Amino acid sequence: MHRRAVSGQPFTQPAPTLGNQYTDDRVLREYLSRALPAAVRAAIEPSLQEMGELAGGPLYAFQLADRRNEPLHTPWDAWGKRIDQIEVSPLWRAAEGLAARSGLIAIPYERAHGRWSRVHQFALVYLFTPSTDVYSCPLAMTDGAARTLVHHANTALIERALPRLTARDPGQFWTSGQWMTESIGGSDVGLSESVARRDSDGIWRLYGRKWFTSAATSQMALTLARPEGNPAGGKGLALFYLETRNQAGQLDQILVHRLKDKLGTRKVPTAELTLDGTRATPVAGLGEGVKSIAPMLNITRTWNGVSSVAYMRRAIALARDYARQRVAFGAPLADKPLHLDTLAGMQAEFEAGFQLVFHLVELIGRDETGELQSGEQALLRLLTPVVKLTAGKQAVAVCSEALECFGGAGYLEDTGLPMLLRDAQVFSIWEGTTNVLALEALRGGEGGGRAALVALLAELGAGISDARLISVVQYACDSVSRAIDWRESAAARGAAAVEEGARGYALTLGRSLALALLARHAQWVLSESGDERSLAAALRFAAHGVDRISADAPFASRRLAMDV
Repeated sequence: MHRRAVSGQPFTQPAPTLGNQYTDDRVLREYLSRALPAAVRAAIEPSLQEMGELAGGPLYAFQLADRRNEPLHTPWDAWGKRIDQIEVSPLWRAAEGLAARSGLIAIPYERAHGRWSRVHQFALVYLFTPSTDVYSCPLAMTDGAARTLVHHANTALIERALPRLTARDPGQFWTSGQWMTESIGGSDVGLSESVARRDSDGIWRLYGRKWFTSAATSQMALTLARPEGNPAGGKGLALFYLETRNQAGQLDQILVHRLKDKLGTRKVPTAELTLDGTRATPVAGLGEGVKSIAPMLNITRTWNGVSSVAYMRRAIALARDYARQRVAFGAPLADKPLHLDTLAGMQAEFEAGFQLVFHLVELIGRDETGELQSGEQALLRLLTPVVKLTAGKQAVAVCSEALECFGGAGYLEDTGLPMLLRDAQVFSIWEGTTNVLALEALRGGEGGGRAALVALLAELGAGISDARLISVVQYACDSVSRAIDWRESAAARGAAAVEEGARGYALTLGRSLALALLARHAQWVLSESGDERSLAAALRFAAHGVDRISADAPFASRRLAMDV
């Protein structure tokens, strides 16, 4: 490594590079070795090797070359005809074909590996996502739509859409949108103003303005509207299926007003549009639409969590490679104790988040094959919002720290690095902000969900023999017990006291479970090989703290929030 000018040429810092993102990922490979039967792992490993090579090689190079390209909306053709054509970037067009051929949606519906099919799917998604500029967004909604149609057993819609949503042929493959958000209500979808009217031919038609519709180029969407005459609120909404284009290939009474100008996820064609008589079909009756779309949200939130840990892993991989190359004050950054400590803290957060997210993936796989017990069903309902909010917050923090590891280069757009942070910020917003999900966690933590979480922690602790890890799991259990005690004492003070501390409660549950799961994994690795890296991650993550309950929160929030 040379920092001095050679033959009169000024020094040029090499850019960070990536290798095969599967073979270079110790955490993923260890997890699969622990979690999967040997035969399943052997069967899926070639696909992971292939995706890892693409993600760290040609796909990553394509991503950097495609950096300036963004979706383009053309409202009118040259002769004044309204066309609302949206062109996505070359990388996104390539990502669509790769996703279909790789079976990123098909795998869990084909179920070649039973309960482990979801692990196979999301291991591929984890490798694919960071190199494809959030093409995981339409894929998440496509998976969610497929799951929702299957859940509601709407035979006609299943026959019509499911073969297309799960196709491996790019020419047959469909993606789906999820059109819920309106300007009057973001998370509060019960305020939606979209109306469903049945015409004289018995066809349902939708009318309303959707303020935020991701995957606006999809062939179909699931959306909420209120059938005329239904009561106000979420129970009066119904879930509808629509196809975006008619038989002539034109948008079916859909007007695209504009594409949103966003902080990140700029490759995602997120549109503001109006439904002006768009034909639609009820998915599951003419009411309870918010409840009906829940299966979709559970899947998309899981995609969100997987994407969060994928972005953490990518940020760390680039920062590590740069640390090996970059010489400062006489030595590579990789030899600087303080820089190593920074990287270690990032890695600990990532490893804990990874174990938490893939535990949720396992639960979903078992749920879809009918293997969950009743208590585990309650645990799944609790963990879905908890995992999503925990990993989302971790991703923002880790990606921010990673940019700092590059100094000024981390702030320059043409390095491709700022995109990591801009895109990561969406994970704590998309599919429910931290506060919205914390309130859901409060509801999920009642009764069976809380009992199942305590039982899971006890189970995790029972399998650990290393004294250092026993202490770590005890800390996790004590933190959950404190969160439960807080909730009970807050409830005695009223609903406002519970809501005030919901974020701390949810993050304590999420981080505590992440710590216990990481400790379980570290014990397995110690027993298998003696490798202490996962042990080090567990100890470091514990040092970061998992208890987010604050006794002073009510005092502080009432005096500081609005500064009055």
